[in-house]
Amino acid sequence: MASSATQPLLIIGGGLIGLAIAYELAKKGRKVEILSRNRSEAAGFVAAGMLAPHAEGLQGSLLQLGQLSQNCIPTWVQAIEKDSGVNCGLKNCGIIVPFHSADERDAHSSSSFGQILTRNELELEVPGLDPAWQTALLFNQDGQIDNRRRLMRALEKACVSLGVHFQEGVQVIDVITEEETFKGVHILNAEGKVEVQHSDEGVLCSGAWSSQIFPRIRIFPVKGQMLSLQGPKAALRRIIFGPGTYLVPRDDGLIIVGATSEKDAKFQTGLTPAGQHELHKGIQNLLPKANHWPQMERWWGFRPCTPDEGPLLGASSVQGLWLATGHHRNGVLLAAITAELIAKCICNIQLNTRENQLLQEFNWNRFQ
Repeated sequence: MASSATQPLLIIGGGLIGLAIAYELAKKGRKVEILSRNRSEAAGFVAAGMLAPHAEGLQGSLLQLGQLSQNCIPTWVQAIEKDSGVNCGLKNCGIIVPFHSADERDAHSSSSFGQILTRNELELEVPGLDPAWQTALLFNQDGQIDNRRRLMRALEKACVSLGVHFQEGVQVIDVITEEETFKGVHILNAEGKVEVQHSDEGVLCSGAWSSQIFPRIRIFPVKGQMLSLQGPKAALRRIIFGPGTYLVPRDDGLIIVGATSEKDAKFQTGLTPAGQHELHKGIQNLLPKANHWPQMERWWGFRPCTPDEGPLLGASSVQGLWLATGHHRNGVLLAAITAELIAKCICNIQLNTRENQLLQEFNWNRFQ
């Protein structure tokens, strides 16, 4: 067994959260190795890239965490773009949340952070919006990033530039412990053979599969189906966030449409007629003309969900094993603050009072 001085820290999962943490640790001089079964199945490739703590209606500590991350994102993205040479498509486009009535609008949990729009103002903002929507909240502070085509690739390139090593195509089976201390993982390699990967420190960020590797935590998959449309360029200036359906416009006219929320699907792969019908019905209810725009792509993925829909962050019950999983719908939003907090913990950098409090709020044992 190699000495701890030469062993890399293991990032168990090569999705957005794993890449973000690897990047942060590598910048701080740590030797890092990412273990990934298939990065293309990661939730970060599936999500629409909304940065929407207010439009989503997050509350309490989760809203605080989202706002903290939102404030970090511009500087974080700037560093990634510099180290990768890839523009990540960060855009402060604002998000419109439409409502049928003023009472419905005012009941939105984050209404105090938004600007009220009348029906006339809505028609100017979103020509063709279904007439059932009489008012809205505009959250100018919320926006988007092009996670599928840019951010994930940029992080991969930035990690490589900093010396992060990747093992792709390996499946982590379980965690190895001795007297409640992390000693590594068992992996199934690309040849189908079980091997031991030794290390004294690791971060579990395997998304919806995390509890299969470390059964002490409560994570379950919530399947989501999505599609994209090619609208006229500048057909939508802002994201439209309706109940159960959202439309996220990219600069080139591509519009991401999401997303179903299928808690009973477990890990059932593939598109379903019911899921696709739900998406088209959502488009019809929001912006009927968009159903006539060319369809480009359809896909699905699995969100990692906890009982309270908040992430698991910080130390686990095993010394040396850190947790960064369970982000549900907010992995893209929370990637920056997750990476910062976990890197500070691992590198023994002092946390401020607010950061300490948030780590306590999102500790794994809150469900015990």
